[in-house]
Amino acid sequence: MPHKSTLVVIPARLAASRLPDKPLAMIGADPMIVHVWKRAIAADVGPVIVACGDKPIAEAIRAAGGTAVLTAAELPSGSDRVWVAAQTFDSESKYDHVINIQGDLPTLEPALVSAAVDALVQGNADMGTLVARITDDRERDDPNVVKAAVDFAPGESVAPALYFSRNRIPSGDGPTYHHIGIYAYTRAALKRFVALPPAGLETRERLEQLRALTNGMTISAGLVDSIPFGVDTPADLERARRILAP
Repeated sequence: MPHKSTLVVIPARLAASRLPDKPLAMIGADPMIVHVWKRAIAADVGPVIVACGDKPIAEAIRAAGGTAVLTAAELPSGSDRVWVAAQTFDSESKYDHVINIQGDLPTLEPALVSAAVDALVQGNADMGTLVARITDDRERDDPNVVKAAVDFAPGESVAPALYFSRNRIPSGDGPTYHHIGIYAYTRAALKRFVALPPAGLETRERLEQLRALTNGMTISAGLVDSIPFGVDTPADLERARRILAP
């Protein structure tokens, strides 16, 4: 369902160790960041802005007809970039929800954007995010696939996210869930989150969302059927080009 009180923010910067200048990598006729922006627009949940750490990204978005907000390059994380851009674009706090979409998801299904906001609202949580059931056994023990401990009641598709890990969780028989890194926040929760210092578990697992759980914030997870494909390496980029080839 649409949530017109939602502001969508896509943080992007050029620095990337495995794929330099990743947001501007061409996929067909458009840079990757423009593909992500177009898919966020197609979700139709509210205005979409790109929080840019570098001027060339802003230029690419504006050339495509989008709204770009320049943010300081030295900001420590995408979440910080999202918060600064949201304050700049929406200084009057008109939007109750802010959704953070990674800028390296060029094949993102627009429906996932609204699903994250649905998880936030239905779960009455500080944050909403998404998970999908793992069907490939290799993913269960792959540290690059983040797992979420979520216990969905029969017939339900929204439940509290209890923990996140790069290891297989939970143990025992039953489904294992792949965490999808799209986050919807209440505006107050995002403000609180970026003001918190990094947590010990966050540092150990290298997962920013554990800062929220460590500090008593609630995260609600929505169960979806598809996992968006993220681009991190040159091989990923070639795969995205094949998928999106006309």
